Amino acid sequence: MVLEVAGVSHEEEAVYRLLVTSGRATPTDLARRAGLPDAEAARILDSLAAKGLASHTDGTPRVFQAAPPDVALMPRLKRSADALELARVEAARLVESYQGTMRRHDSGQLLEVITGAEALRQHLRQIQAGVQDEMLWFCKAQYVAMPSGSNAEEFEALARGVRYRVLYEKAFFDDEGAVDNVVAGVRAGEVARAVPHLPLRLAIADRSVAVFPLVAGGPHGSPEEPTTALVRDSNLLAALIALFECYWEDAVPLNVDGTGAISGTDGAGPSDALSPTDRQLLSLLVAGVADKAIASQVGLSRRTVQRRIQGMMERAGAATRMQLAWQAARRGWL
Repeated sequence: MVLEVAGVSHEEEAVYRLLVTSGRATPTDLARRAGLPDAEAARILDSLAAKGLASHTDGTPRVFQAAPPDVALMPRLKRSADALELARVEAARLVESYQGTMRRHDSGQLLEVITGAEALRQHLRQIQAGVQDEMLWFCKAQYVAMPSGSNAEEFEALARGVRYRVLYEKAFFDDEGAVDNVVAGVRAGEVARAVPHLPLRLAIADRSVAVFPLVAGGPHGSPEEPTTALVRDSNLLAALIALFECYWEDAVPLNVDGTGAISGTDGAGPSDALSPTDRQLLSLLVAGVADKAIASQVGLSRRTVQRRIQGMMERAGAATRMQLAWQAARRGWL
């Protein structure tokens, strides 16, 4: 019996099916076919009529006829489906609320310690297999668990539309095969930048989970098995995301030309060049856009915008914003 989801009991469904195949029948006829007492058959038929699944004549004995299933059942099934979807959404909210409560009372729900290179590799692969929107990476020199070029999960994620923003430190490109592997990633869709140095190794998936070392590893860190942490929604995760964005703002974009040559790997642009963020900010400033609107477009706070403008003024030796615009044109900043 499958119509219970539409509010039809097993007994009602059995009688309704008999009524559909019979065409027209009296309570006595249906009682005989269903093996039910006459009174029980009459009660079930009345219930079907009340639910709009059957109708009957006014004479005696009453003759019942099934309502067309598409008319009688489809609206009920749609209402049930709508109710089920509402229940699913509410259940998801309850799960989220429960998990939030558990995280507040149980640190194990916030931070998980991962010991060993193999366990770390498995976690990184699982995280990338489940990522939906974006991966953020800090890539330092001398791998700990995942050698450069072995991250097949990145290419699979890029192929399904996940955005990868990856920061490499200068020393990373000294590793064997590192340049070729980065070129392959960029050509597959990775957005890559470089900086002179990174403070730690880091991977963040969908801004909801991060993996980072609890003890420094690599050639200058602990010789023991790596000990890393997986952290979920918390102030610590927010701080790690902010750290990434801070380094990303001032990093140098890596460009790959048609021959496969890559530029920017030293993590330092021309000595007098601006970061991509400052260049965008300065362009908006010169165009006459107000600080508040600049902050909204660049994705920074108004105070940060003003601080960065002041920094460019000091760098250019400008006392006013008008002088900054003139110096920017002279120095080729725009």
